[in-house]
Amino acid sequence: MKNIVRMAIAAAVLMATPVHAAEKLTVLMDWFTNPDHAPVIVAKAKGFFEAEGLDVELIEPADPAMPPKLVAAGQGDIAISYQPTLHAQIHEGLPLKWIGTLVETPLNSLIVLEEGPIQKLEDLKGKKVGFSVSGFEDAMLGQMLKSVGLGFDDVELINVNFALSPALMSGQVDAVIGAYRNFELTQLEIEGKKGVAFYPEENGVPIFDELIYVVHKDKTGDPRYAKFLAAVEAATIYLTNHPDEAWNAFVEAYPNLDDELNRRAWADTLPRFAKRPSSLDTGRYQRFAEFMAANELIGEVVPVSTYAEEIR
Repeated sequence: MKNIVRMAIAAAVLMATPVHAAEKLTVLMDWFTNPDHAPVIVAKAKGFFEAEGLDVELIEPADPAMPPKLVAAGQGDIAISYQPTLHAQIHEGLPLKWIGTLVETPLNSLIVLEEGPIQKLEDLKGKKVGFSVSGFEDAMLGQMLKSVGLGFDDVELINVNFALSPALMSGQVDAVIGAYRNFELTQLEIEGKKGVAFYPEENGVPIFDELIYVVHKDKTGDPRYAKFLAAVEAATIYLTNHPDEAWNAFVEAYPNLDDELNRRAWADTLPRFAKRPSSLDTGRYQRFAEFMAANELIGEVVPVSTYAEEIR
């Protein structure tokens, strides 16, 4: 009898103890949580990470410029970043590598008011263009202007310090560059204004991935990354098949985001998530690096394999 009791106790202890503890993984976000991050939020909320044996912590940045730098310094596992930023930081010597894509199309755009003086890009001549961050936005605008025979001398650039929509609505500027087509257009409409977007990829700028996952270049062999990407892929397919259920999980996790702007941004962003996040389009990265070099944002074009790796 004593042996039977001992065996029963041992079995109960064994059943109560996980066979494998979940592996911790930190993901440093590029910005405050919003619908652009739907796949990772849903992967956490609906148990896709857990199914891969991961315990993922999503960390919003105090400074949006820091996540890739922190990962490069070994103070985080994965950073959500931007393809143009990756090219620039590789040029600066940061030890980073792409391992996956979150948003596979540009979100950046040039936005004007429908009722305003700009009906086509050529109408920008002599007008004021607001911007938030110099560098890539300048290059993007320059290429869009070039596509219609204009240059920087034909416009007046005004730094509006991230207040893109207010600057446009108030008439401070005639157009804004760097506005997200899935947010600013809706924000304008909610405020009673109708906006029109001009897309860089349709006006001379090579297509690029808006949001990507980067890790330290010496750690791409970490087996957690393949599990992370598998979970994100599963969550993205779930989003595609069950957008309403996924939205409910999203706002349950972040109830402060349950408003009209985020609800509409959710629907506008869904088609832009990478269905195969771990697949690398080498040609796309090569072409965009050449664009960056031509605009003197990087000094040279290095092989894609030095800063991007498919994780299997």
